[in-house]
Amino acid sequence: MLTQSQGHRLRASIAAATTAGLPSLQRFARHLERDLDAVTAGLTQPWKSGVVEGHVNRTRMLKRQMYGRAGFDLIRKRALLAG
Repeated sequence: MLTQSQGHRLRASIAAATTAGLPSLQRFARHLERDLDAVTAGLTQPWKSGVVEGHVNRTRMLKRQMYGRAGFDLIRKRALLAG
């Protein structure tokens, strides 16, 4: 379902998870139901936000490394050199 963009199968998977005898899986399924439209769209749409999330993660890592020790110019230089 995840690798083949089959979001239409999500409701059946959630129903199967809620009847399973695993409490943690049941909780996960209930949380998916809270925002079912967004999760279904994420599993169905052809575009993903992984690349953007990678850039955000890299920028946050640079900020953590340089916190309190560098000004904007040095952080900018490190971000440009790391990319």
